[in-house]
Amino acid sequence: MSVYSCHPYPLDLGSLGFVEGLAISSPSAGSPLCHYFGGIPYALPPIERYRFRVPRPLPMYHRYGTFANPGRFAGKTALCPQPPYRAPLDKTFWDEDCLQLNIWIPVGEKPRGGWPVFFYIHGGWLQFGTANVGADVGAKLVGETAFKAIIVAPSYRLNLFGFLASKELEAEAKVNGEPVGNMGFWDQRLALEWTHKHIHAFGGDPDMITVGGYSAGSHSTCQQLFYDLGKPREKAIIKRAIMWSNGPGVQAKFLPEHQLQFDELLAVLQIPESLSANGKLQRLRQVSPHRLVGVLEKLKYCEFRALSDGLFVDRGAAEKINDGTYAREIKSRGIRILNGECAEEWNVYGIWRTPGNTYQDVYRRLVADYPEKIVNRLMPMYFPEKKLPSEYKEWMDAFGRVYADMQVYALERGFADRLAAGGFTVGRDLLRYRIEWRAKCVDDVLPPEWGVTHSSDIAIWFWGHGMGKGLTKQEMKILEPWNRLFADFVNQKDVQWPVKGAKEFLVLRSDGKTEMAKDHLWDHGLKIWNAVTENNEVSKSRL
Repeated sequence: MSVYSCHPYPLDLGSLGFVEGLAISSPSAGSPLCHYFGGIPYALPPIERYRFRVPRPLPMYHRYGTFANPGRFAGKTALCPQPPYRAPLDKTFWDEDCLQLNIWIPVGEKPRGGWPVFFYIHGGWLQFGTANVGADVGAKLVGETAFKAIIVAPSYRLNLFGFLASKELEAEAKVNGEPVGNMGFWDQRLALEWTHKHIHAFGGDPDMITVGGYSAGSHSTCQQLFYDLGKPREKAIIKRAIMWSNGPGVQAKFLPEHQLQFDELLAVLQIPESLSANGKLQRLRQVSPHRLVGVLEKLKYCEFRALSDGLFVDRGAAEKINDGTYAREIKSRGIRILNGECAEEWNVYGIWRTPGNTYQDVYRRLVADYPEKIVNRLMPMYFPEKKLPSEYKEWMDAFGRVYADMQVYALERGFADRLAAGGFTVGRDLLRYRIEWRAKCVDDVLPPEWGVTHSSDIAIWFWGHGMGKGLTKQEMKILEPWNRLFADFVNQKDVQWPVKGAKEFLVLRSDGKTEMAKDHLWDHGLKIWNAVTENNEVSKSRL
């Protein structure tokens, strides 16, 4: 932020009261690039007896401040307590009371209905991550490029705080008239509903909301879209969806497998199995967040993910993808999707809780993420003799590549195939891309030898994303068409690509040139998709 200057910026939010954020300027700009508000609460604190329960909206009478004493939001959101990733933990902003969001607002003359809105969900395997970046990162994007839209980035609960589920929690939820599990998804949803209801006070258009995310944020985007489809059209929020390096995933685990994880957690915490259900939950809520995070690495079922609850996650979601139910409904609502990948996703995927160097280690690690029956279908496809094939360096390398297929390559292609079968026009309703180019500034964050790996393209979409010295002028020239594509998509313009069917996509080549290309992973992706979707009878390949 050293080359950017910040000054207090007051805003009257009408019934929400008065707030004060920042006006952010650069030395080369004679006027502010954008206005920023950080750490605005969108829900009540999910703490103490509300830990592991769905979020509660702010009361109708909630006000953020007065004219004489405005609510000051020039900082960041709190962070859900979380395990470390590639660096020692910075616990400065740790707080279970993390249901807050950051907002960047363009300056200048806004469109008649207000600025379009990009609701961005951060990634991190649903286990870690942050909505916080330097305020100048958003300022560069909305103030120095063709992208002119409000950015809303919520924090939400992660790992066990966001996705713990069990029969004990289910019984409690029934008494309280609440759903069980998927707290992180419910957090995102409440933030999205807050945005839809209040963004006009910040100059936004509530009828122009694009939801997007990276990695786990992309998966979350898909879940939010599917949930939105269950709403009457007049109550639906999402108009477009951006899914960077992830997508629908497999059918989420059901409660019995979540119960195994819950029971293991209690055992590691030495909470007696003999306690009543209420006794277990009471003891669990008394454990400090630091201790809860500290025991995660000791668990066999270490990944806390979605529950097929029949409320947020449809218990037949895989079938509704395969039989075209979702595709037809998305198409009928005029929703368009941008979805794609990086060329070497596996180099980052392979380092997250990497398993030991045996077949059984890889099997156990995958079971931590996916239903065991799906892992049992998956493993023979890669390791038919339970031995390491020659194309892999070692078992850990094999894990990274299988994981990348499950998170990105195979599942995205199966999704694209099913959308096309359901009536999507690929190149218009579904825009597929592939990134084979990497900005130099990424070297300050990810090792160069990892290549165009998972998350390296964040520097493309967020115009440097605050990495290193940022984009060079030559890199900006290369990326201007992609920035315009991003901007036009969020502005709900008629973006189209001249593809010939679902097997083609737009590629940013390693030399910086953009072209349409054939998808060499298509057949492999559909083979994996057909194997891991629950209803193989309707998962017919469209080869």
